[in-house]
Amino acid sequence: MSDFEGLVAAVTGGASGIGAATADLLRSRGATVAVLDLSGPVTCDVRDAASVDAAIGAVVAEHGRLDILINNAGIGAAGDVTANSDDEWRNVLEVNVIGMARVARAAIPHLRRSASPAIVNTSSIAALVGLPQRALYSASKGAVAALTLAMAADHVAEGIRVNAVIPGTADTPWVGRLLDAADDPAAARTALQARQPIGRLVTAEEVAGAIVYLASPLSSATTGTLLPVDGGVMGLRIPPRPAG
Repeated sequence: MSDFEGLVAAVTGGASGIGAATADLLRSRGATVAVLDLSGPVTCDVRDAASVDAAIGAVVAEHGRLDILINNAGIGAAGDVTANSDDEWRNVLEVNVIGMARVARAAIPHLRRSASPAIVNTSSIAALVGLPQRALYSASKGAVAALTLAMAADHVAEGIRVNAVIPGTADTPWVGRLLDAADDPAAARTALQARQPIGRLVTAEEVAGAIVYLASPLSSATTGTLLPVDGGVMGLRIPPRPAG
């Protein structure tokens, strides 16, 4: 497919995991892709407005346009509501919510000049389903889901589509680090897999497929959508698969 031919996309958090898989898929379908990351080809710290403005400006200066923003940069946190300090709350919200707003704020003036403008935000199943030991992370991703709907309403008249993907537990470096920190990493992985009706973790490539679907000009009637890619966790009510 070449539905992104001639279009320029910026992917935050694009150096690894879901972001890297998304960048690869966009390229394969014809897009020119700028990877924005702390260690990416385009350096971008979403916690800093000057860094964000410089990164988006650099993309437009090099390519002459910006058509698609994949707002994927994010960090995690574990624990119940008593577990995280005020500083950790501020840092996670700074990256996952305010950082997303910063990037959108910098990108939207350029998207307004595109014939196929789209923003896709990365939220999480934690936004919509109560998960244990994820209070701070869930709060941040719930804010992303709400922000997505508000942005979609604000910019629909301008033709800028705004959607979000809602991944389930995905086999990404961050989840890998959580599992490595468990007392029994193998048992922890087995438990996560058993929680998913499909019996395994979601892959980064599967989430990327949903992101690219939402970003594509072929999806021009889709806006204000929160698209789950969760292995059936939200929609199916079946007993967990046996462990092992």
